Amino acid sequence: MTQLVPSSADNGSFSVTRQIFDEAQRNLPKPIWDYLSGGSESELTLRRNRQALDGIGLRPRVLRNVQSVDTATSLLGLPLSLPVFLAPIGSLGVLHRAGAPASARAATSAGTTLFFGVHSETPLDEVVRHASSPLVFQLYLRGDREWALAIIERAAKLGFHAVCITVDLPVVGRRERDILNRFSPLTVLDRPNLGADPTVTDGHLARADWGLIVEIIAASPLPVILKGIQGAEDAVLAVEAGAKVVYVSNHGGRQLDHAASSIEILPEVVAAVAGRAEIVIDSGFVRGSDIVKALALGARAVGLGKLHGWALAAGGEQGVRRMLDILREEVRGVMSLLGATSVGELSPASLRSVVPVDASRPYQPFPDLDSVARGRQA
Repeated sequence: MTQLVPSSADNGSFSVTRQIFDEAQRNLPKPIWDYLSGGSESELTLRRNRQALDGIGLRPRVLRNVQSVDTATSLLGLPLSLPVFLAPIGSLGVLHRAGAPASARAATSAGTTLFFGVHSETPLDEVVRHASSPLVFQLYLRGDREWALAIIERAAKLGFHAVCITVDLPVVGRRERDILNRFSPLTVLDRPNLGADPTVTDGHLARADWGLIVEIIAASPLPVILKGIQGAEDAVLAVEAGAKVVYVSNHGGRQLDHAASSIEILPEVVAAVAGRAEIVIDSGFVRGSDIVKALALGARAVGLGKLHGWALAAGGEQGVRRMLDILREEVRGVMSLLGATSVGELSPASLRSVVPVDASRPYQPFPDLDSVARGRQA
């Protein structure tokens, strides 16, 4: 069986994110590294996420008095001191023995939040005890309306801030690395949050439709975030269904291959939503400059998926804390050089189109480590 409790330095002494990337590689067995870092089929969507971000340049302004720079934002009224959150990864316990409780402690202590996945091996009531501020609960529709509402009501009673329903997984993407490794983290997790009902199956994922979403949103005691929106048409339907947050995501390149990058989709979603809901985004964001680009294009906050997983694998709770500290420094530095003293001052005027330096490498932000990563993928 694949080792599920990798050894870790468990220190927060990282000075830059590339050290986190490197340490995660050392700690994780190849099947788990591939599960976390790979994409579907030819991984074109995975690479396009990076290429599109690298195709957006920054337009600095000078002499703007940036002595004080505020990186704060909010999500459905929840204050975030940093415009990022930890995106849902259901199998955090596969990446590090500390699992979701470590991520919850790190996120809330840093002034942000964790989107806690229903596929976690940690029960809902346990993870909230490790958070110093509210978390968001992430849900896949693996049961009918009553099943979903029962779990959402339980999350509401436990103090979760909102529910994030992932809607881009009617079937699981064909992830060839996992197929070749014969690896599935769900076969070794207890998944206590799904319940013991034998009728709860992946078949419900394929049967979910907008009618079901409308019914769930209408009855939900928590505001609903819809995750996996990848175009203007579905963004409009999400708002009309009552979603309070439209979450732009291509699942980190892990679902539909040959899809557009999330950052390419963002402007059309912002235009379609037209201020009727908040907008967040994930898929491929690993640097402070990446985050600032999304904010400038209209996102309220950015979800960290693979980077979250790498940081946890690299150093447990301290690794995640240090990753967030590094991003805070990077975001503040980029904003200062752009002449922006608050997130609200960022706009498309802060950006320009440029030619990516090297579009072929999915880990371009870590150039000295990319060859190592490709060697592990072979």
